[in-house]
Amino acid sequence: MFAKLSLKNQVDDLLSAFRELYRVPNKRPSSELRQRYDLLLLKVLSLLQDGDPPLASAIASSKEAIWSILADPDKFSKI
Repeated sequence: MFAKLSLKNQVDDLLSAFRELYRVPNKRPSSELRQRYDLLLLKVLSLLQDGDPPLASAIASSKEAIWSILADPDKFSKI
């Protein structure tokens, strides 16, 4: 249960960082945000790989598609 709560908080923190970034027009995500995203995805995948391999695989194959939504202010504003 604590792992799920910790993961949720990390996701919320990352999304907050994107919201803050996009308050300024024409801003793009930094390499630090990309690194945070990559590390968070690794945590998610490591938690899922034994319990739900199909979901882990689907998330892994969607990594770049998810990033493209987060990294685009217009797409991000719609989630």
